[in-house]
Amino acid sequence: MESISIILALLSGVALFLYGMTLMGDSLKQVAGAKLEKTLYKLTNTKLKGVLLGLVVTALIQSSSATTVMVVGFVNSGMMQLIQAISVIMGASIGTSITGWILCLSYIEGGNGIATLLSSATIAAIVAIAGISMKKFAKHSKYRHIGEIMLGFAILMVGMQTMSSAMSPLRTNETFLNILTLFNHPLVCILIGIAFTALLQSSSAAVGILQAISVTGVLTFTNTFPLVLGVGIGASAPVLLSSIGTNTNGKRTAFVYLIDDLLGVTIWGTIFYVVNAFVDLPFTSLTMTPILIAALNSCYRILTVSVLAPSMRIIEKIVTTLFKESADDLEEHADFDLLEERFLKYPELAISQSHKAMNGMAKTSMKNILRSIELLTVFDPDRFAKVEKKESLLDKYEDKLGTYLMQLSKHELNTQQIKQTSEFLHSISDFERLGDHAYNIAKTANEINEKGIQFSPEAKQELIVIKKAINEIVVNTCTAFQEDNVATATKVEPLRAWIGVLTRDIKTRHVARLQAGTCSIDQGFVLNDLLTNYERIAAHCSNIAAVIVELHMDDFESHHHIKDMREKDNYYKRYYEQYANTYSLS
Repeated sequence: MESISIILALLSGVALFLYGMTLMGDSLKQVAGAKLEKTLYKLTNTKLKGVLLGLVVTALIQSSSATTVMVVGFVNSGMMQLIQAISVIMGASIGTSITGWILCLSYIEGGNGIATLLSSATIAAIVAIAGISMKKFAKHSKYRHIGEIMLGFAILMVGMQTMSSAMSPLRTNETFLNILTLFNHPLVCILIGIAFTALLQSSSAAVGILQAISVTGVLTFTNTFPLVLGVGIGASAPVLLSSIGTNTNGKRTAFVYLIDDLLGVTIWGTIFYVVNAFVDLPFTSLTMTPILIAALNSCYRILTVSVLAPSMRIIEKIVTTLFKESADDLEEHADFDLLEERFLKYPELAISQSHKAMNGMAKTSMKNILRSIELLTVFDPDRFAKVEKKESLLDKYEDKLGTYLMQLSKHELNTQQIKQTSEFLHSISDFERLGDHAYNIAKTANEINEKGIQFSPEAKQELIVIKKAINEIVVNTCTAFQEDNVATATKVEPLRAWIGVLTRDIKTRHVARLQAGTCSIDQGFVLNDLLTNYERIAAHCSNIAAVIVELHMDDFESHHHIKDMREKDNYYKRYYEQYANTYSLS
């Protein structure tokens, strides 16, 4: 029964410890808002900054795994380069050892006078009272979250005290002491450290339990050192799990964490055991205490980073070799990896990522239309297949972006963010429809090729004119969207209007040629299909351009804007006349 009570007490201490650590980290993120993650990926332009930033952030949120998971998300989304991530991960490795020093506070014994005030029980009580007071009575959410941070710290301290109290009776327990004899073999100790940490999903918790066991006085440097080595490797388990479903760069980043620790174990394990085999090191029989374990953990991590930091490029090459990225991977993933679910909590960041992904969609739409129109001149089965493939890719864009933006709209957004989200949802439909029309034109080109249809010289010349107009409106629209260029966007509507005039004129001219017997009905069907697709392309371009203009205006409705532009805008009239002269059928 005593053994069961000890196990239950130990498990309850672990539970309190993990909950307290999680509460501290989550509340810190709430206080920092989007600033914490933004700072993490913005301030990593040098290796030293990356290491220091990883150290500080991890020390604050009390989890190297959480920091690395964030970094995996940034690299997966293209917001951070792999080499930047490596420096942050190395810093996180050092930062996670800070928790061990904080836990040393729980081993301050009470007594008389000042010692009583500094005891862990007193510190935990004071912090808990202050924390619950802020959480319950503070009006501002920021201070309530600070109260939660303090509560998390107090719970963490109580958890450590509970673990230590549970382990204390084991000082003289023969069964427990016999189990610890297994810890004499370095490989066994490393494997235990890996398994234990992977199970807890926290290196800080694993080190904390080692500190609790050390109060029994049975841990020496000889068996503690390999356990600490194993803890480092085991901490990679949650990071590796977070890489499931990410792109190649995301997987590379996750494995950096594992490789760093594997290299650290290999380097320092080899040095220690080789030296110890020839030299009788005096500290191997040293009885470990919570403070010594914290010091060992910190020294091991600092030395590992010091040795590996100059070799970041080599580590980058290792993971790049392990996870090769094919051209198909790049094409199929397109910009979807920008749409990280982790960023939905930060609307400004999520909208920025959505715009970047939509830029890729705009570029794909533009290239596919230009590619399909060229098929009308020289038909190529391979290019036709590419148009078809890209049309499917644009459907995926619409699905991925639409889903992401709908998820974002469920979060708390300000007025401008609501407007941006709504307009982006409209625009992705227009870009997808451009892809549909590109595929329609490609199918028409295929039909012309298979049936051997030949247009009259007059019709050919008319199609060249409208082709050039369509090329310009598509390029202007997609470029304006990618560059967020209002000046270029305002040129789209007058060109759309002139394309409408061109399509009507060409149809009228074809009817006249049909009556004169110089054109056939088969040619007329094909021509009509082309002109319909051209007209619809111009209309969708106008819709997209209207969104670009709208996002720079306080009060706007696209159909009112277009109507007012036609009636009052001198720029509209000037560009309309310019296009009428440039793309004239006469």
